[in-house]
Formats: sequence, structure tokens, C-alpha cells
Amino acid sequence: MKKAILATKVGMTQIFNEDGVLIPVTVLQAGPCVVTQIKTVENDGYEAVQVGFVDKKEKVINRDKAGKKEVIHRHGVNKAQKGHFEKAGVSCKRYVREFRFENASEYALAQEIKADIFAAGDRIDATAISKGKGFQGAIKRFGQHRGPMAHGSKFHRHQGSNGACSSPSRVFKGKGMPGHMGCVKVTVQNLDVVRVDADKNLILVKGAVPGPKKALVTIKETVKVEA
Repeated sequence: MKKAILATKVGMTQIFNEDGVLIPVTVLQAGPCVVTQIKTVENDGYEAVQVGFVDKKEKVINRDKAGKKEVIHRHGVNKAQKGHFEKAGVSCKRYVREFRFENASEYALAQEIKADIFAAGDRIDATAISKGKGFQGAIKRFGQHRGPMAHGSKFHRHQGSNGACSSPSRVFKGKGMPGHMGCVKVTVQNLDVVRVDADKNLILVKGAVPGPKKALVTIKETVKVEA
């Protein structure tokens, strides 16, 4: 059975392995997730498993005596989403993601998926939205070199020549320039699972994982095959 789970990033710390070697790890609160829908070839044209993570309140609308509408939990689950979760027999969820598995039929509706589906020694791919850096220059954004820092240089942290004036009389596509940096989907492949705490649903992954603290992280079995 192929494995995947949703998690939130707790932060980084360090642990010692059995040989006394210090290992930097990222702590992930993985699950519990529940299966909210199973897609089949007959109904949807492909096989996939849809899972939900983190409970979410329902959007409640009350009316006062004057007939004015008062919305409570404005960002809660709407009526259509509530019906979807009720059909699956699970509580309303904040995050819903879909995993395309060839063995989707092996999963059951409302099945709970916990961190213990992974074990120490497994290899995973972690996907999340990276930290947003705002508007940054070409040196920080692309790692370009700076100019001389002497007083008469007048060229310190510029992105360099943008293009010749006569030929080709334009700036080539892909030219490294200042602009928005970060806040994009990033996947780090082939990470080692160092430890799994099944009671607390924690997965400790060696090294760094994209995203800030409390970010949603998608964990899958790695697509890379060891030689």
C-alpha cells in the first residue's frame, strides 16, 4: 500500500542516535488524517484517495429580530463542504488533499491515517509553501556576485548589465532581476525519517523541511529509488 499523510511543521531541534551522533531534525505533527473520499476509475476516471486534516468549525448564520443576518465563524465550512464530509461520515476538516494511488481501493472511507504508517529508516518527499521573503534584490534572490565596495564604484549590489543597446536591443528572458522571493511550492526529496512517535503522531525528519512553523506539509513516499 502506498503511503502519504498531511502534517504541520512544529519546528527544528536535534537528537542523538544510538551511536551518540547528533542529528538535526525537523519535527512534524503528522495526522491523524481521515479518508474523506475514494475516487475510482468507474466514477472519476482515475484512482485517488482524498484525505482531510485538522478539524474546522461550521459556518453558522443567525438572524436577529430585525431580520439582519449575523455570521458566526465566517471562515468556517460552508453547506456544500459540510455535506461532503457528512457523506463520508467524518467531521469537517480544514485541509483536504488528494493522493493519486493505484491501490486506492485498499483504503476505506473514514479510515484514520496516523503517523505510524511511516517508520524510522523510511525515505520521504516533503512538500510545502516556502517562507515568503518579500521583494529582494538579485544578490539574495539568485546568489549573484556584488560589485566593488569602494566609494568610487557606484556598482555595489546591482544585478549587472541588462543587455546590449544595439544588438540584440532587448533583455533576454530569464535575466536575474530583483523581485518577489519565496512563498512558492517547494519539494525536498529523499529525506530520512529518523524517529516516529506513534502516541503523539510526531515524525522526526533529518534536515530541513520547507515552510515556516505551523505550515501544512505533505509527506509522501519518495519517488527516488535507491541504487
